[in-house]
Amino acid sequence: MVEIKTPEQIAKMRAAGLVVAEALKACRAAVAPGVTTQELNDIADKVITDHGATSNFRAHHGGLWFPGVICASVNNEVVHGIPGDRVLQEGDLISIDCGAILDGWHGDSAITVAVGEVSPEVEMLSRVTEGSMWAGIAQMKKSNRLVDVSKAIEGYIRRQPLPPKGKWGITEGYGGHGIGTAMHMEPHVLNYVERGRGKGPKLVPGTVLAIEPMVSLGTPHTTVLDDDWTVVTNDGTWASHWEHSVAVTEQGPLVLTAFDGGRAELAKLGITAAPDPLA
Repeated sequence: MVEIKTPEQIAKMRAAGLVVAEALKACRAAVAPGVTTQELNDIADKVITDHGATSNFRAHHGGLWFPGVICASVNNEVVHGIPGDRVLQEGDLISIDCGAILDGWHGDSAITVAVGEVSPEVEMLSRVTEGSMWAGIAQMKKSNRLVDVSKAIEGYIRRQPLPPKGKWGITEGYGGHGIGTAMHMEPHVLNYVERGRGKGPKLVPGTVLAIEPMVSLGTPHTTVLDDDWTVVTNDGTWASHWEHSVAVTEQGPLVLTAFDGGRAELAKLGITAAPDPLA
């Protein structure tokens, strides 16, 4: 069943989302050649702790223990990269996924960051992935169905010019999810339309979803490494991952993990973001 939140509960999720936004802001500022993924993890850990929150990443998930407060996925790693002693190099691309729990409510968000100067196709990859996320978020309004989000994400990606040395691979099997009193809840949010899946549940006020496209410069197919966590592309092509937690409200979508609630990016799409309950 999909957990439906009251306006008061959405306000609490907004507070958790802002902690995640602060952690990712600090990580983004620290990304540079020579920095390790563990250093980024420690930065996020301090921000989360300083705000009186706890990590929802450093925990058991499906019987497996994840040791970090961020997922740090570099280059051909799509998601779930374990932070450690890997040193970032000029030209790398890192996706940083982070979450936090505050007052029992969860936030979850991800960004992709270039390490110094990257190639044009890599820059294009991140830009297209982020754009598809906002296309999906724009469909987070009452009366729509879950499939409208998936359709918007896929449609945005398919309309983009192909990169000079690759194509767009929408990662299969992975996607967004419901979020609230737990980090991963129903429904599963695919980033493409799957035949036979149906339209999915209606999006009603109080629905909160993590919208998170994952796109590569090649294959949609992936493999999990021997660490039981890190997901890599089968053909070695690089990937990007962007994510926001978003609430459906009577006034429109509210991006819980964006500092401005999604106002600026949604305005570019002709959508008015809902008022910030903490403003």
